[in-house]
Amino acid sequence: MNILNIDTCPLCGKTHFEEVMTCTDHYATGEKFTIYRCKACGFLFTQHVPDESEIGRYYESPDYISHTDTRKGLANRLYHYVRGFMLGRKASLIERICGTRNGSLLDIGTGTGYFSHFMQKRGWKVSAIEKSPQARAFAKEHFELMVEAPEALAAYGKGSFDVITLWHVMEHLQDINGTWKRLADMLKECGVLVVAVPNPVSFDAQHYREMWAAYDVPRHLWHFTPSVMQQFGAKYDFILTERHPMPFDAFYVSMLSEKYRGSRMPFLKGMIKGTEAWFASLVKKEQSSSMIYIFRKK
Repeated sequence: MNILNIDTCPLCGKTHFEEVMTCTDHYATGEKFTIYRCKACGFLFTQHVPDESEIGRYYESPDYISHTDTRKGLANRLYHYVRGFMLGRKASLIERICGTRNGSLLDIGTGTGYFSHFMQKRGWKVSAIEKSPQARAFAKEHFELMVEAPEALAAYGKGSFDVITLWHVMEHLQDINGTWKRLADMLKECGVLVVAVPNPVSFDAQHYREMWAAYDVPRHLWHFTPSVMQQFGAKYDFILTERHPMPFDAFYVSMLSEKYRGSRMPFLKGMIKGTEAWFASLVKKEQSSSMIYIFRKK
């Protein structure tokens, strides 16, 4: 197997790391992977993951909801309910920031296409990118949405989009610096970049530690704290203008985490812990299970 070995921090360029914890791939293989931290800047990453040529098999599970749209189990049914509610919230957030409802939008990692389809119906000119052929086929069949493979990104010219969105995608992308550079190129001047990622310093992450489902090794290579996300934006001349919590994520993640623990009644226990996490995020939004970061090009 071809393994990605990280010997230099992608954020600060330093080479001194420390081991943080070892997590298990509960979705596909049961294999264990270790998370490290850069001693200089605090960036967390999963070490020794399969590279791009090998990682595909780790997504081959009927339970991987962003690719299969499964409704199996209470947690996944809750995911669908919350997603329907959040589509409107996401759209309103973007339209408020941009001041328009008919701009050009690129959704990278669109999965089965719900968000792209929703924005298209609201009048946006939408382009969508997704790696999974299965998810692209779902989007075409259910929404008549033409989703392109990642190779299509190379065809977009400089300043092609008013908005680029990555909803729980950045943590999967192995070429992290190349991604940030390409995002800056494709955005128009003063364009908006929206990035949502799990938050490894959240209330639920600190509670579940190595059993926190949102570490999702090895699919999640990078683990972005609020400080690290701001540093990445600044590195590529983005200004972080807003941060928003995604407190609903704590319910889904907590249920999965309880399941991974082997808990009795994981749904109930996850709901209780998710509620605690919700209140924690009300007190301090940086405690939220996931965060939305809004950047503008300088």
